[in-house]
Amino acid sequence: MPRLPSIRRPPIAFAHRGARAHARENTLEAFNLALRLGATGLESDAWITRDGVVVLDHDGVVRRSARRRPIAQVAAAELPSHIPTLEEFYALCGDTVDVSLDVKDPTAATRVLEVAAACGGASVRRLWLCHHDVEVVASWRGLSDEVRLVDSTRLRFIEEGVERRAARLRSEGIDALNLHHTDWNGGLIALVHRFERLAFAWDAQVPRVIAELLDIGIDAVYSDHVDRLVEALDPGPGRARPQSPDDEVS
Repeated sequence: MPRLPSIRRPPIAFAHRGARAHARENTLEAFNLALRLGATGLESDAWITRDGVVVLDHDGVVRRSARRRPIAQVAAAELPSHIPTLEEFYALCGDTVDVSLDVKDPTAATRVLEVAAACGGASVRRLWLCHHDVEVVASWRGLSDEVRLVDSTRLRFIEEGVERRAARLRSEGIDALNLHHTDWNGGLIALVHRFERLAFAWDAQVPRVIAELLDIGIDAVYSDHVDRLVEALDPGPGRARPQSPDDEVS
């Protein structure tokens, strides 16, 4: 059966927290590996430190001895060395790929845009800012006409229904709806596309799921397994499987 058309051609292959299945997540090493494997997008989580530096980490909490402290209470220089700043991230990838940032601290959005703009080129146009609260996402449209905005949620939380949500996204300039892969079907994607919004899917880890999403017209996929994602988007001669931290090193 032929694939249903996506709006974004080809769909974006977002490496979730870098090549998370093969390297320590949210590190420059993981992001670099994801690029080497062929990812066309990189995903991470953005927080802002006490001194106003945007850094990339999932939990937003650092440990010092037995203490756990929110990143917002810690200066950038006091963070563990594996946590990269957004400036370091952009120095690695430039404007060569799409960047999806789950802005965990909404106050970081302005600084995120400043860092992306300083990188130059198409960095702002290729930046996708995500949040689970559609009100927060809508508030960011006034920060930039170029940045892309993403409503990241679950189907069960869209009380008004997908049609009304898609209409709202269009009216408020939010570019994409991002749902867990189990929430999507071909009909829902077609509905979102009817409002000229993009359909993104997260947590797609196995080849069958990735292939099914592509078949029903998804516009972007987030996966820990960059090799599987790239293979599904561009099947070709056998690719070397990247080495996982669990693999034996001779």
